[in-house]
Amino acid sequence: MRPRHLIENADLQSLSTMATPATAHYLVNAETPEDAGMALSWASREGLQVQVVGGGSNLIFCDDFPGLVLHMDLRGKRWEAVNGDEATLVLAAGENWHQAVLYAAGAGYRGIENLALIPGTAGAAPVQNIGAYGVELSDSFVSLLAWDRQAGGPVTLDKDDCLFGYRDSLFKQQPDRYLILEIRLRLSRSRAFELGYGELAQWFDGESPDSPLAVAEAVMAVRRRKLPDPEQLPNAGSFFKNPVVTSEQWEALKGKWPDIVAYPTDSGVKLAAAWLIDQCGWKGYRNRTVGVHHRQALVLVNHSRGSGKEILELARRIRDDVLERYGVSLEMEPGVVPKSCGQDLSA
Repeated sequence: MRPRHLIENADLQSLSTMATPATAHYLVNAETPEDAGMALSWASREGLQVQVVGGGSNLIFCDDFPGLVLHMDLRGKRWEAVNGDEATLVLAAGENWHQAVLYAAGAGYRGIENLALIPGTAGAAPVQNIGAYGVELSDSFVSLLAWDRQAGGPVTLDKDDCLFGYRDSLFKQQPDRYLILEIRLRLSRSRAFELGYGELAQWFDGESPDSPLAVAEAVMAVRRRKLPDPEQLPNAGSFFKNPVVTSEQWEALKGKWPDIVAYPTDSGVKLAAAWLIDQCGWKGYRNRTVGVHHRQALVLVNHSRGSGKEILELARRIRDDVLERYGVSLEMEPGVVPKSCGQDLSA
């Protein structure tokens, strides 16, 4: 039996914020867990590769996909375990992440307000362990419900199960096993705001915000000052991870480049990839179709219907320049479809 909402030879350009042209042999828009399960079963019987897509904000289509693209369009949000101070927000995988942040902040709950205006869906958020302005998803994460494609059934995974790290998780390490259906976040009305990060600290200048919504609005304003709107200028947000080096490497780099920007972490010293790229002269670069944003060197942009292959070629040139000058290897954040296109740019 063929799944509901099955489309053949489907155009994928609108399913990625980078807006690179590509098609899929088959596409299913899954509106319920049953839709998703039926599509997976059908793809298995037909021997098809499956690529799961949410908001497409962290994905580069570099060629046509010969299998099934499963677009997770599950909707719904609700509160559970509400007490005087805390509550658990449950989000279906297809819920718009930014709208969920505003929904929680508008209800007076703190914990994810620093993650406002990050494009994508709730189901995609754990994959990258999204983070911004000193906060990561894992800080509020409780558990998620997923379909285990290996076991053939639903499974609940708690925070420890998800193996969260810097822009990393179990779902990046085992990309073909789990299909996230919904996530649970524990939020609070009294949790201290995280305001110590760079431009956010400057925004409040020592003053205490009166609500999580005020923090979310400040984050939105800061992000809009330096990051392009994907609907106006196609992009996938931060294209490279901030590389982490040892203390010894950091001392050697600082000895040669005293102004190098970095932040201490538990695992070493995190370098600012944007600074490295900017110093290599790439900020504001543009060719006929693709380029680097003029206000943020971490953001690669698609000016004029550039292909995924053109985006990746630009990324390789940037990566090679940074490696040659600083001896530091940059790793890209977005996933690539098909995966073979960008293997040399990923971990």
